Amino acid sequence: MRCVTRIAVASKEGLAISEHFGHAKQFFIYEVTNQVCQLLEKREVSHYCLGGHSDKSALSGILESIKDCNAVFVAKIGDSPSEKLAQRGITAVSQYAWEEIEPSLLDYITNDGDRISGI
Repeated sequence: MRCVTRIAVASKEGLAISEHFGHAKQFFIYEVTNQVCQLLEKREVSHYCLGGHSDKSALSGILESIKDCNAVFVAKIGDSPSEKLAQRGITAVSQYAWEEIEPSLLDYITNDGDRISGI
């Protein structure tokens, strides 16, 4: 069976999963199968974590920006945004924080692909 999914990755430089969800200014969007990661595009967003409080309109923009993704990989994420993502069928994944992007996505798809909504 060939699992295909779209995953957003919060990364500062596009090499590692290196950004906190609330601080992300960009998400790298990948299409991933059991064997291949393909970078589709980079989407710019406004970060919503403003040190002690948040910008709800920025969060709405982020959610809209990654609504076509099944998962979002982050270095860290709070409970509230994680719940908001889950309500939209997007899984927040922080277990690969600071790891290289492509090997992490392939490992996740291979080992957890059946749990991603939409597959």
